[in-house]
Amino acid sequence: MVRSKAPSKKQQKKGIDFKKIKRKLGRKLPPPTNATNTEIKSKAIVLPEQSVATNKEGLAVSKKGLTLKELLQQTSHHNAKVRRDALMGIKDLVLKHPAELRLHRYAVIEKLRERISDDDKVVREALYQLFKSEIFPGCAEDNQGLFISLVMTYIFNAMTNLSIDIRLMAFRFFDLVVQYHPPCFSLYAEKILQSYEDILRKNQFYLEDKGKLKSTLYGLVRCLSLLPSKKPGCQKNILGERKIHAFEPDLPTENTGFSVIIKKLKELVLVLINCFQDFIPLLNSMPQLDAQSFDCILSILQSIDIAVRFFIYGNHEESPEANPLQVTWDQTLLSGLSKKLLGVFPLYPKHHLSVKEDDRYFILNIVITEIFLHLREWICPSANVFAKFLEFMENALLGKTCSSTRSGKATWEKHVPSLLPFIPKLVSEVTTDWQSHLLEAFTKTFRDCNPESSLKLACLSMIEEMLIPRGDMHYTEASDPVALDYQTIWIRELPLLLILLGDKWPSSSQVVLHLLLRLGQFACWNSSLIWEYENTQFALCEFYSTCREGNIYYGPFMRLPRDSQELSICCLYYFSNFSTLLLKAITSCCLCPELEPYVLFRIIEVVHAAYKAGHIQFADHISFFITLLSRFKVYPENICPVKESDVQISNCGTFKSLTCMVCSCLSQMGDSSVVFRILEKAILDLISLKPQLDNACAMLRVLIMLDSKPTRLSEQSIIALSNFLPGYLMDVVHCIPEVDGNEVAVSNHVQTCRYYLLPCFFLFDRSNQLVKLFLNVMGSSLTDSSLSLESHNSTQYVTDSLSRMNITVSLLLLIYKDVKVQKIMSLFRTEIGSIMQSIASLQSSEVNMTIEERHKFQCSFERLKIVASSSPVG
Repeated sequence: MVRSKAPSKKQQKKGIDFKKIKRKLGRKLPPPTNATNTEIKSKAIVLPEQSVATNKEGLAVSKKGLTLKELLQQTSHHNAKVRRDALMGIKDLVLKHPAELRLHRYAVIEKLRERISDDDKVVREALYQLFKSEIFPGCAEDNQGLFISLVMTYIFNAMTNLSIDIRLMAFRFFDLVVQYHPPCFSLYAEKILQSYEDILRKNQFYLEDKGKLKSTLYGLVRCLSLLPSKKPGCQKNILGERKIHAFEPDLPTENTGFSVIIKKLKELVLVLINCFQDFIPLLNSMPQLDAQSFDCILSILQSIDIAVRFFIYGNHEESPEANPLQVTWDQTLLSGLSKKLLGVFPLYPKHHLSVKEDDRYFILNIVITEIFLHLREWICPSANVFAKFLEFMENALLGKTCSSTRSGKATWEKHVPSLLPFIPKLVSEVTTDWQSHLLEAFTKTFRDCNPESSLKLACLSMIEEMLIPRGDMHYTEASDPVALDYQTIWIRELPLLLILLGDKWPSSSQVVLHLLLRLGQFACWNSSLIWEYENTQFALCEFYSTCREGNIYYGPFMRLPRDSQELSICCLYYFSNFSTLLLKAITSCCLCPELEPYVLFRIIEVVHAAYKAGHIQFADHISFFITLLSRFKVYPENICPVKESDVQISNCGTFKSLTCMVCSCLSQMGDSSVVFRILEKAILDLISLKPQLDNACAMLRVLIMLDSKPTRLSEQSIIALSNFLPGYLMDVVHCIPEVDGNEVAVSNHVQTCRYYLLPCFFLFDRSNQLVKLFLNVMGSSLTDSSLSLESHNSTQYVTDSLSRMNITVSLLLLIYKDVKVQKIMSLFRTEIGSIMQSIASLQSSEVNMTIEERHKFQCSFERLKIVASSSPVG
C-alpha cells in the first residue's frame, strides 16, 4: 500500500495592525491619507462695463494711469517710496495736462504743503523740485498773496523742526518763495530773520557739513538783497534788479514794529560775524580753500555788506543826515565789525596757493573792503588801517591781487566794479600821493578792460561823476593839476572807445555817447575841459565817415540804432568851433542812401541850430546845404510815373522835403540879397555841370526863393540860364510823357510836371530878357542840329528832327497851360512864330515819318497854333 503525502505546511503571514515609520528629525509630517482637501480653485469673471479704465475715460492721468486726486492721496502714504512716486506722477501729469494745475492749484498746494516737513529726504527733494519746476511757475500769474499764505505756515513749522535737515530744507523752500514773490520777505521779515539767526547759532553743523550752510546762506543773501539799500553812485542792488523799494509800507506801521526788525537784523549781523570768525581757524589749518568753504564765507560777507548798506542808505535819502537808521549803530555792532571782521583783513592763505584759491581770496577781500568803505566814517580807522585798504584797492585795480589766467581776468572784471563807486569820494578826500595812485590805477583799469565789458561801463559811470558834478556826487576839481591830467586822458579815450565798439555793442556805444553829450553840455561852463572836448571832434570823424582815395567809408554811426544816432547828433551842437573836417563827415552820412529820412532831417536841424549859435562858419554852412542839394542821389533817376511796387524804394519824396527844409534854413540866415549873391555863382557853376533833373530843380528852387522881382540875377547868370533851361525843360517833357486815361491820371501828370516847371515860370516872370534868350535858343536848336543843349539828358534824344519837333511842341503846350506864363509869352509872339515856322519847315522836310506819326504830330502842332493865337496879350 502506497504511503500518502503529508500536507505541506506553509507559513502564513501574520497580520500587522500598525507599521512604524522612521522619520528624520526636522521633517514635516505628511497629511493623513483621509484628510479632506479644502483648496478651492476659481477663475475671475471679467465684466467690461465695470472696468476701472472705463471709469477714467476722459480724465487726465499719469503714466501709471492715476488721476490727480489719487496721486494727491498717495502723497500721504506710509511708504516713502510711494510718496516719492506720487510726487513724480504729479509732475508728469501736470506736464502733460497743464490745465489740471490751473483748475485745482489751491487743492494741490494745500495737500502738497504737508510734505515740507516729510521725514524722508528724497521725498522733500522731490517736492522741492516739483514746486520749483511746475507749481510756482504755473501759479505765477495768480493771487500770490493767498498762494503764499497757504505755504508759509508749513515753512515756518518746518523751520522749528527738531531735525536739522528739515529745518535747512525749509529755508530752501522759503528761498524759492522769495524768488517768485519778493514782497513776502517784508511781510514775514521778523520771523525770517529770527529763524536765520537761530539756525546760524547752531554752529555744530556748518563746520562739519558746509554744503548745508551754503544753501541756507544763499537764501539769506537773496532775502537781504530785497532790503532798500544802494551803493554810492549806484542805483541797483548788487544781487539783482528786483528789490523792495518801499520797505516800510509792507512792515508794521508802528515805530515799534519797524524797530524790532532793525533789532533782529543787528542781532543777525552779530551772529554772521561770529560765523565768519569760526571759519578763520579753518582757513589757517586747511591745506587749501575748498569751494564750499569759499561759498559759505562769501555769502556771510555779502549778507553783512547788504545789512550794513541797509543801515546806512536804507531810506534812499540823498542827505545822510536825514537817514533815521544811522542812530541804530551801537558800540557792540561796530566793535564786532571792526575787530572780528575788518581786523583780519587781508585774508591770505597759510599754504601754497593754487590759481583758483588766489582768485577766491581776492573776491573775499573785495567784499571786506566794501564793508570797510561803507563804515569808514563811523569806525574812524587809524591811518595805518586806512592805508592798508587803500593799498589793496590800488593793487586790485591794477590786477596784482588775482591770477593772470583767463579765469583770473574774468574774476577781476566781474568783482572790481564793486570798488569803483567809492573812488570819486576817496579821490576828493585822500592825500595827493594817494590821489595820484588811485587815479592812475583807475585809468589803467579803464584802458585795460574789454570795451564791451560791464567793468568798462562802470568805469564810464565813474568818469562821469568825476568830470561832471551832480547833486551830492563827489568829483575831482578842475583846478587840481593831478586830476586834470587824468581827466584829459579819459576824454581823449572816449572817441577811440566809440570807434572800437563799432556797431557790435550798441548798448555800450550808447553809454559812451551819453557821456559825450553830458560832457559837451557841461564843458561850456568849464574852461579847463572845453578845449579837450573840442578836440574830440577830430577823432569822431571816423565814427561818422571817412574818405580815403576817393572812396567813402561809413563809420558805426550809420549802423547804430536810432536812439544812439540821436545822441551822436545832439553832441554836434556843443562843439563851439565846428571843424570843416567833421562837417564833411556829417555831409557824407547825409548823402548815404541807407540813412533814414528822420535822421537826415534831424542832422540838418541840429547843424542849423549850431550855425545860429555861432558854432559854424557862414561859408561852411552854405557849402553844407549846396552839397546836399547837388549831390543827393535821387532814385529812380527817371521820374516817369513809377509802378506801385516801386513806390517804396523811391526817395523822391524825401528829396523834395529836403529841398523845402534847406530853403527854409537859407531864408533864416540873414539878408536874402546877401545870401543870394553868395549862392548865385555857386549854383550856376553846379548847374553847368549838368546835374540830375531833381538836383537841378532843387537848385533852381533855391534861386527863386532868394530872388525877387525884378530879378537880382546878373547878366552873365541870365545868359547861362538861357542856355541851360531849354535842355532842362526838354528833360522834363521827355521824362514825364503825356498819359491818356481818366482825369485823375491826367491831373497827376500835370502836377508832376508843374513841380519841375514852376521854378522856370518864376524866372520867366522876373526877367523878360531871360524869356527872349530862352526862346531864341529853342529856335536855334531846331534849325541847327549841331547845337547841343546844356542839360543832362537832352543830347540823348534830340539827334533827329522828329524828336526835336515832338518835344518842342509838347514843351510849348505845357508852358501855355499856365495862365500867367501865357501872358508873358504873348509879349514874344515874334520868337514864338519863328519857332513854329521852324517846326513847320522841319515837318515838310521830314520824309521818314509814317502816316500815324505824321497825323499825331499834326494834331499836336495844330493845337499849339490854336493856343498860341488865342493867348491873351500881356
